[in-house]
Amino acid sequence: MERISILLGKGIQKVTHLRGGGGSALPGLVVERINPKFIKKILSKLPLGVVVISGTNGKTTTTKIVSELLEKQGLRVFTNNTGSNFVRGVISAILQDIKLNGDFNYDIAVLELDEAHAVKFTEVAPVDYALLLNVQRDQLDRFGEIDHTANLLQKVATATKKTVVLNREDPRVGKITANHVDYFGLSDALIKKFPSDDDLIKSTKTKSSDQNASVIFKQLKGNRATYTVGKKDYTVDLKLKGMYNAYNVAGALALCHAVMPEVKIQKLIDELKTIESAFGRGESFTINGKEVELLLVKNPSAFQLSIASFADDDYDFMIAINDKIADGRDISWLWNVDFAQLDQDIKLVAGIRAYDMALRLKYDNIQVDTIIENLEEAVRAFVTDGDKPKRIFATYTAMLEIRKIISGKSIL
Repeated sequence: MERISILLGKGIQKVTHLRGGGGSALPGLVVERINPKFIKKILSKLPLGVVVISGTNGKTTTTKIVSELLEKQGLRVFTNNTGSNFVRGVISAILQDIKLNGDFNYDIAVLELDEAHAVKFTEVAPVDYALLLNVQRDQLDRFGEIDHTANLLQKVATATKKTVVLNREDPRVGKITANHVDYFGLSDALIKKFPSDDDLIKSTKTKSSDQNASVIFKQLKGNRATYTVGKKDYTVDLKLKGMYNAYNVAGALALCHAVMPEVKIQKLIDELKTIESAFGRGESFTINGKEVELLLVKNPSAFQLSIASFADDDYDFMIAINDKIADGRDISWLWNVDFAQLDQDIKLVAGIRAYDMALRLKYDNIQVDTIIENLEEAVRAFVTDGDKPKRIFATYTAMLEIRKIISGKSIL
């Protein structure tokens, strides 16, 4: 049955590709329907098992960090880096790599999954390790309130056979239980810079959790990050940009140590130096000799951390807000972001909800120079205005479109 499933899935993939479908999940959907046990039979053969990474913010970059760290230890790592984090998307990714005879030459799978889809995944496939990052108000029209999202992550943890790594500073994630739990966390000096969803409303948290954590993100100066593991501090110059990515590294280190405890922490720390952000998550482009950075923002916490990490008078800023299905239709979350901390004018706002964004900024006394709804016109105007380097904050679909515009150089 597996051979028939592989032949059929690969055939559909080829037809879909020829028709311009790219990373379509259709092959996975078909195989999922005709052979529900396919994914379990394939992934159960992996010597080191399956890792699931889930939570509201940071899944894509953290999955990339974990995958690359494990690859640098000589492991053959399978991951769903095509962007589809449904079960059918994982099956489609498997179909791209599996041989017709059923050979799937990997040691471990590291999979990014949305909270609800992670639960569905645990019902059809084995999970050996899980890294659960955070719970924030994000796309409420898809997943509902955050307590429901936390309950979904609890189900993932319960289904995990070996180690579950939790963010101890998130009040909902930190309470999750499992057979074997490990934690990553923050130093007291950094705790105020990483507001939980509750903190955005109350602004009360000043001290990190008392729960012991195997990896603590201690400080960040420029791109130099310091982590405490046990009683020892380790410092590394990161290519990853932003304070939130430096915190994701702490979770990645804790997870990799759980998977490969024989590997020395210093070796993992040294290998972080070459890892870069996932696309659209702090990616840099050069246009007409000017640096243009593209930063994904999709909920209050992510936006606030981006502002804290990247506010800089030496840069011009643009904000692009869409409200398509992949962004979440409800943009009321913008009112939970403290834009006053930008403390500078915004050159341009763009996207479907550009005027809503401009209004929100007005309430925090932030001046907006220009409003252009059309993204291509907006990007062209922004990158050709003045000599300063540029930073663009963008919601998901706006980020994808802007990245395509910049990569295609159609703005020149």
